[in-house]
Amino acid sequence: MLVADDSRNRQQGNIGSYAAIGDSFTEGVGDPGPDGTFVGWADRFAVLLADQLPDSDGATGPAGEAHGHFRYANLAVRGRLLDQIVEEQVPRAKELAPDLVSFCAGGNDIIRPGTDPDDVAERFERAVADLAGSVGTVMVTTGFDTRGVPVLRHLRGKIATYTAHVRAIADRYDCPVLDLWSLRSVQDRRAWDGDRLHLSPEGHTRVALRAAQVLGIEVPADPDQAWPPRAQRGALEERRDDIHWAREYLVPWIGRRLRGESSGDHVEAKRPDLLPL
Repeated sequence: MLVADDSRNRQQGNIGSYAAIGDSFTEGVGDPGPDGTFVGWADRFAVLLADQLPDSDGATGPAGEAHGHFRYANLAVRGRLLDQIVEEQVPRAKELAPDLVSFCAGGNDIIRPGTDPDDVAERFERAVADLAGSVGTVMVTTGFDTRGVPVLRHLRGKIATYTAHVRAIADRYDCPVLDLWSLRSVQDRRAWDGDRLHLSPEGHTRVALRAAQVLGIEVPADPDQAWPPRAQRGALEERRDDIHWAREYLVPWIGRRLRGESSGDHVEAKRPDLLPL
């Protein structure tokens, strides 16, 4: 199990408030809740953080009263580019001044044709520097290894370059790193939603567990636990799935890009304030 160093374990013990900023990944797209809103890894991570707070008797866990003292905000909105996140979400996170902020941004920029990962990283670093002076701890997030993702596998080099920048920025500002590139379990197709761009509920769960590990929190399951074997599928069946995916998801996604539209148009943050769970 991945364990953070002693300084970050001490940080974890002081986390009584958490704000998540980012795009669809952090909003939780692909992980629908019973009320129709998305749950996602950040919501699940917040529960794990709340479980670590002791109640008045010193006990921890979901049955304790500490959940009422823990506060959580999720400012992420699907489709947002880095500059939009910096303009719309970073100032709000600074205003809230939580003990912990998770900052995942730049992915939508990187997958756009013609973007330069070096330039995106420079803008990302300015935002990290801005946040670091106003909140307790900034946890940054790397990109996924897209070797097995149709279309995105061709962008693997750009994503790897940006990921290397994010890790270097984390070193400069002493940020914990939620390293998704090394999380092997999310390279299984079952970790992804039908659109192949967003995580499934199980994928989000595994990312939440890894995020908790980064802060030295004991977790109930190994996020990199192997998936159970699945039946072999024939080439014709795989091809049929690819055609269905292209028609249902890829073509509409390209169409929105050509029209200058975003899936996040008219969408607002689901938890704009630090509130108890």
